[in-house]
Amino acid sequence: MAINVNTVYTTVLSILNKEQRGYLTPYEFNKIATQVQLEIFEKFFEDYNQYIRMPKTSVEFASRMDHTREEFQVFETSSTALSHVTNIYTQPSDLHRFGSASWNKGKNSPPIEIVSNRNYNQLKLSPLTQPTNDFPVAKYNKNKLTVFPNPSTHANGDVTFNYIRKPADVVWAYTVNPTLGNYIFNNTPGGGASVIPTSGFQDFEISESQQTEVIIAILKYAGVVIRDPQIVQAASSELAQTEANTKR
Repeated sequence: MAINVNTVYTTVLSILNKEQRGYLTPYEFNKIATQVQLEIFEKFFEDYNQYIRMPKTSVEFASRMDHTREEFQVFETSSTALSHVTNIYTQPSDLHRFGSASWNKGKNSPPIEIVSNRNYNQLKLSPLTQPTNDFPVAKYNKNKLTVFPNPSTHANGDVTFNYIRKPADVVWAYTVNPTLGNYIFNNTPGGGASVIPTSGFQDFEISESQQTEVIIAILKYAGVVIRDPQIVQAASSELAQTEANTKR
């Protein structure tokens, strides 16, 4: 289950106000929360790479490697590329980590083999290894996929990207109290004209198991924003302890 954005924001404000450390505006919170979520999300992959090199456990629900994979597995998705006048296909805008691609012009949508410039030049030397619709190859560079063979016609859905998408930006949306002028959380689906921003709220997409780390990390950034080194120091210390406990 995802982390409720209002729960995190009110908790952060409660801690800051209790210590009389200042205030974090919704705009500041949204920017910091989005950055914190992305940092924790990226850390999943670093932890996963570390855990796969560690001894495995046979105890159910105790595998850190499986748990970490579950954290980012929910972001796995696929998307077809729009038609292009050439054989170059731009990756989806929400792509965070490229997984694979398939070519929808051959039989059974064959997977596209990603090759280097050198390997591609070698493949062209022999008629037996030249790319075909059933055995396509591609060069992946600068967020674009150049597919071979180059078809004479192009259509939507030529290429399907399989990838891990980025988490959506965190948004604590609100309306303004006309009497007191204070901010009131608004969770109206789809937002609306009176909602700031008009696109509406967006919860964290990482799981609730990360909520404590999210709050501590936001407090660390909040200390920088309100120029309070004690908040930074306390949050950094707590974050380091949480990290150490996780890897024991």
